Amino acid sequence: MKPAIVYQNVKKHYGSVKAVNGITLSIPEGEFFGLLGPNGAGKSTMINMLGGLSNPSSGKISVMGQDVQKNYQEARHLVGIVPQELVFDPFFNVREMLRFQAGYFGKGRENDKWVDEVIDRLDLRDKAATNMRMLSGGMKRRALIAQALVHRPPVIVLDEPTAGVDVELRQKLWSFIKELNKEGHTIVLTTHYLEEAEALCNSVAMLRAGKIVVLDTTKNLLKKFSTKNLMLRLNFRAEKKLPKIIERFSYTELDGAFIFELKKITDIAEITEALKKSKVEIIDMQTVDTDLESVFLKLTGNKK
Repeated sequence: MKPAIVYQNVKKHYGSVKAVNGITLSIPEGEFFGLLGPNGAGKSTMINMLGGLSNPSSGKISVMGQDVQKNYQEARHLVGIVPQELVFDPFFNVREMLRFQAGYFGKGRENDKWVDEVIDRLDLRDKAATNMRMLSGGMKRRALIAQALVHRPPVIVLDEPTAGVDVELRQKLWSFIKELNKEGHTIVLTTHYLEEAEALCNSVAMLRAGKIVVLDTTKNLLKKFSTKNLMLRLNFRAEKKLPKIIERFSYTELDGAFIFELKKITDIAEITEALKKSKVEIIDMQTVDTDLESVFLKLTGNKK
């Protein structure tokens, strides 16, 4: 299968800061690909270079075979990017903004049918004649997603597209994007909602400090790191500190809970007994299987 996006030993340095530090990556056509990592890992920098907003310090990037620097115009036609920031033209209503955006890519009135479909699929019909300045944050986000899709690019890049939007839009957006993916569009997603990446992405790359720490299919990652975990919510009566006897167990903290990685089932009894002796009350306890969030925490260094 031909690659849709290729990064060849790409680096982007800002003085001594190595935002992207030697990334080589090939994303096949038709893939639904997740680009994951903590804040500052280099995800947005990679996307900005792909869209031509900044140039790599070294290395090459191509979209559908077009070099993003040497053949900027051709490459830019092939990709639609939804940025994290709410950047919009305050002088137009939603429909006007989309028509102008399509016009930048040589699309005229013949594209109006597609504009209407995008407006409908993103529930913007009631706001089509509303000035962009008057929209709520969630509606502005919908309009920016529509703007990225309006010229029907074969490659669609979504940088935190559901940040700050309601559940209903999130579901409708993913239904629409999955249809586009089935039609052959390549989708690249960055998100902090790791359950989204797990449900949607066929493959993922996890970044840390400007480098790829793992690149694999979602299925293989979950299989490779498959473990049984013990999740505990605790009530510390005194100092909020785990007993030393169980500090040897590998664990992560997530949303106020402690998630212990179990090597054997008898570890549960040892952990709970140590907590009881230390007078740490267990408020809730459950065993959970590995998910993409657990893998992410393990591989990006957020682990105790």
